[in-house]
Amino acid sequence: MKLAKNLLPAAIMGTAMLSSGMVTSVSAQEESYTVGVEASFPPWAYVESGEFKGIAIDAMEAIADEMDIEITFQDMPFPSLIPALSAEKIDILATGLTVTEERSQNIDFTIPWWETNDVVLVPEDSDLNVFNAVCCGARVGVQGGSSQQAWMEENVLDSEVDVELAKYDSYVMAVDDMAVGRISSVIVDDTSAQEYINAGKPVKMAGKIYIRAPLALAVSKGDPQEILGELNQGILAIYDSGEWEKIVSEYIPGVSVPTVPGHMPDFVDTYQKPVAGLPELGNE
Repeated sequence: MKLAKNLLPAAIMGTAMLSSGMVTSVSAQEESYTVGVEASFPPWAYVESGEFKGIAIDAMEAIADEMDIEITFQDMPFPSLIPALSAEKIDILATGLTVTEERSQNIDFTIPWWETNDVVLVPEDSDLNVFNAVCCGARVGVQGGSSQQAWMEENVLDSEVDVELAKYDSYVMAVDDMAVGRISSVIVDDTSAQEYINAGKPVKMAGKIYIRAPLALAVSKGDPQEILGELNQGILAIYDSGEWEKIVSEYIPGVSVPTVPGHMPDFVDTYQKPVAGLPELGNE
């Protein structure tokens, strides 16, 4: 596997010139795929010293080794990722992507490789609890286009609770705004929240929202590159070898790694039996 790991600016949505000093020569037999990531979403994907790092980054590299392909990471704001995948401007979406019914109508998911719940973050010195942090005049921050935004709209805003929703390009920007008092709380997945707290940031969890949402990689609808089966095999291979647990534990020490594949909702048509690449799996 030959890996191009240089940073592509978020504004670039098409082809990009890669620095010749950072790309290894590629044999004619190797296939190359563009992997879209949001590089401001630790611990899944972020930038450190000019290089991509994170659970999704390292796992995608390990899967690419299994598939014997070349991959290039392309950084985009989260709201741009799914439209770019749908338009086939990127080939694979690899980040902390929650599986939802709406998304399944526009993109195809791999087998689930993680399960998450959401948490409500508040300032460390706040006396808000999980209930009044998302109601009663609160201004709640979410990442635009995220499953957390959808949950707030479906479960809180639609019930005419007195709350204002503030949308950000990343949850880190939302937490920064919360720190200076512009918003009351932030809703984010528990994995990212714990990473943020472990980094010593002055926030705490007011409470958890139990949604048990699966996370997965994704490809364009209909799998035009015909790589879904290989991705599924790669995910299961790095789980069975212990590489997946090693990667996760590096970024979240002591975490309990869920079984792979996890539960997948019935609405995901790519998880109907037989699953691509893993015909013994799938919902009946």
